[in-house]
Amino acid sequence: MPLPSFFAPEPPQRHGQPQRTAILLCNLGTPDAPTAPALRRYLGQFLGDRRVVEIPRIAWLPLLHGVILRTRPRKSAAKYASIWTADGSPLLAWTARQAQALGQSLRDAGQPVLVRHAMRYGNPSIASQLDALKAEGATRILVLPLYPQYSGTTTASVFDAVYAWAARTRHVPELRFVNRYHDDAGYIGALAQSIAQHWQAHGQPERLVLSFHGVPERTLHLGDPYHCEARKTARLLTERLGLPDGRCLVTFQSRFGKARWLEPATEPTLVRLAQEGVRRVDVVCPGFASDCLETLEEIDQEVREAFLHAGGQDFHYIPCLNAHPAWIDALRRIALNHLAGWPVQPEAPQALAAARARALALGAPS
Repeated sequence: MPLPSFFAPEPPQRHGQPQRTAILLCNLGTPDAPTAPALRRYLGQFLGDRRVVEIPRIAWLPLLHGVILRTRPRKSAAKYASIWTADGSPLLAWTARQAQALGQSLRDAGQPVLVRHAMRYGNPSIASQLDALKAEGATRILVLPLYPQYSGTTTASVFDAVYAWAARTRHVPELRFVNRYHDDAGYIGALAQSIAQHWQAHGQPERLVLSFHGVPERTLHLGDPYHCEARKTARLLTERLGLPDGRCLVTFQSRFGKARWLEPATEPTLVRLAQEGVRRVDVVCPGFASDCLETLEEIDQEVREAFLHAGGQDFHYIPCLNAHPAWIDALRRIALNHLAGWPVQPEAPQALAAARARALALGAPS
């Protein structure tokens, strides 16, 4: 009688199968729909991650399941509904387009690399997309989080999900990880080009505000490099744009809970600027690769309203890089730097069709 296996069943090893190289683009995640049940599932995953909330579990889990997941999903669903599109979640739609564009850019450069996208929380999950890549013959996978600045709350959490998948996988592919690219010249250049194009069409503001996602201040003192990397991104971008001192401000958004978070906070800063007589501000969110709830609802709706209500006259939100050509080019260069030394071998059409059929059998997108 065979012993039970800890590992999930896998297709038999096929000797002589071409080895393929792949990239998995990973973003934070999104609910499946702008509804309270979908938000409850999503927030349960997100706020249940030890990387995201470092409060001791014995204190946090009763609060999460007894209070937060009973009250917050309905409120959050209304916010998501205000930004939902015909393509569904903006974050998911943009991330899928980035993966498609990156794959095409690599093929155009003579690098036929498989590219898929995954969400740390929600669907498509990291585990399901790694399964799909294996089914397509990937034996070398580069994990590329769409977080330019490293944080334990985001980048490391993606790695946790990959490690968890690997821990229950018998034949683990060769893996590489991209930790950060906050100071990458292509990334900074893409941001500068996007802002410059907006200014060419709409003129320049009195203040440019760079709003990064916030994290508890405690993480900085415990050694998380996120704050320093966000500041370096801001410095390099300001230099690239040629802005004088005082014209550009760095702020942090999306506070949650009662703990002290990185400051200055975005909304209070915009209110103060309006009260001081600043008539126009432009806000851009360099830490977000794709427009999402935090940019489209929090910044372009809530913060806009707060600025105008406080006396400001003109508020411009500059969209995330999304599928901007300069950003896709930067992603390609970042990927190629980390793929260095890995062979990239195109498959014969018959083998490619067979791999695609195996992936579809696993429920992967075509």
